[in-house]
Formats: sequence, C-alpha cells, structure tokens
Amino acid sequence: MTTNPVNLSGRELRATVEVPPMPRSASRPSRSSSGRPDGLPAEPEALFVYGTLQFPDVLRALIGRVPEHEAASAAGWRAAALPGRVYPGLVPAAATVRGVLLSGLALAEWRILDAFEGPGYDREPVLLLDGRSAWVYTYPLEAEVGDDDWSSAAFADRHLPAYVERCAVWRARHGRERPR
Repeated sequence: MTTNPVNLSGRELRATVEVPPMPRSASRPSRSSSGRPDGLPAEPEALFVYGTLQFPDVLRALIGRVPEHEAASAAGWRAAALPGRVYPGLVPAAATVRGVLLSGLALAEWRILDAFEGPGYDREPVLLLDGRSAWVYTYPLEAEVGDDDWSSAAFADRHLPAYVERCAVWRARHGRERPR
C-alpha cells in the first residue's frame, strides 16, 4: 500500500491503492522494435514520471513547457530515497508508485530528458495499473538506495526552488548542444 501526494498546478492528489505484488517481469512490456539506435519507438510514447519531473516548474526549466499530463501508477516499483540526494530512484518493490504520465513529448524533448537523467538511470518500458504502457527512468539495482520512500511533499517544501534553478542552469549549458 502506497500513499504519495503529487502536486500539479496547485492541486494535491492523495490516494492510497492496495494491489498485490506484481513480478517485475510482468511489469515490463517488451521494447518497441522500431530499429531506432536511440531505443525510442518510431512514435515516442508517454513517459511515466515519479520524482522531480512531476513538478511543472522542473519541466518548464528543462523543456520549456508542461506537456499533457495525468495521474498514473505502476505496481511492482517504489520511488526510493537516495542517500545524499534530493531526487529519487525507481527500484523494483512489492509496492505501487504514484506519479504522472506525460504525453505529447517531441523527439527533442525526449532527448533532453534522457540527457538530463544521464547514465545513472535507464529508460525502460513499464506497465501502468490502467493497462497502458509507458517509458520510465529506473535506477540501477547495484546502486545504494534508502529504506524510505521519496516524498514529493518534502521535496517541494525543502528543495523545489533551488532544484528548479539547478535545472535551468543545466538546460542553459546543454541548450547549445544539438540533440542527437
């Protein structure tokens, strides 16, 4: 059972969902066979976000807009607190992670988000509770994760403005680079 508040445009969504544990293999549909070297499907699908990318200000700082979005959840995962970091890592767990499904991302926006997440995260497909599939950034199992779940409310209260500023600085530095 997981409760994770998400704040979108001044509204806090808070819900508790109890689902039976789902084996990790069942929560991962097969990748698209588009043949693209960057692993994206021919038509990029939705992106499920569970951490800092849920926040409209973070998205505006990184891609210059807030894409279409709606609340979503995925079973078999949790947003783990990462020691010494203000952002989470998604790891397999007997839990349900709540987040936001972003849709309508342009190819250049996918590339920006992939670069922002960097080599510390893998982009993988995930099956959402409503049966749709989406891409999600997962954290490697060999990395250290905390026992606690990451809190979007605590992040918003303590770190959001400074994090948005860091994102804007990152984007300004990477804005001149042409996405591959």
